[in-house]
Amino acid sequence: MKNSDLAQLKIEQPPATLREIVQERMRDAIISGLFEPGERLVERPLCDQLGVSRTVIRETIRYLEAEGLVEIMANRGPIVARLSRDDARQIYEIRRMLEGAAAMACAEKCAIEGGAELERDLSAALARLEGAFDETRAGALFKASTGFYQVIFEAAGHHIAWEVVNRLNGRISRLRAMTLAAQQRQQPGLSHMQAICAAILAGEPALARAAVEAHIADAAAVAERLLLDAENKEAALEGS
Repeated sequence: MKNSDLAQLKIEQPPATLREIVQERMRDAIISGLFEPGERLVERPLCDQLGVSRTVIRETIRYLEAEGLVEIMANRGPIVARLSRDDARQIYEIRRMLEGAAAMACAEKCAIEGGAELERDLSAALARLEGAFDETRAGALFKASTGFYQVIFEAAGHHIAWEVVNRLNGRISRLRAMTLAAQQRQQPGLSHMQAICAAILAGEPALARAAVEAHIADAAAVAERLLLDAENKEAALEGS
């Protein structure tokens, strides 16, 4: 058999396992707010709703706990993790440093080596992101955002930094769910992404970093206000 024939056997996208499907459904439900912060995740109703065994639910909860989306409380069991303002500040600071450096390195590479392949990949990722803003399916926007940044990090060669971002991705997506479409933004979230893309493809490292920092600063300010409002409402309910 020829190598070209063998290449046809390669599975580009292996079918998802049941556990992976349940993890994705649960993750999307938490990120989109279907399960609210502090809400208990009770095994039996989840088994009934998802049509899976307790073993699968327990594995999923452990996985989501590792992502920071679930926490195990004494005498209460698993709940949807709450995001504090301090958590958000730290996440945005990590993003500012890692995404800014990746965008800068990506633009430098584009300026020095030329960027036909990068332009193709990044433009395609941006197009998917633009389309996802009109998607009603939970999780579409967050997957497209992740894909956009993955192109940047991989083109920059920042693989370790991308691993760090991936560990935070569940919490990053929760913050994106709050901020990307928020009316209080100085600039719509999509226009920030378009500016980042344009600066990278123009081979302008300083502009690329500045575009990332403007995006992060805008999102962080919105998240701070929204999380403060949520804390105030929660305190008011506890005091009533």
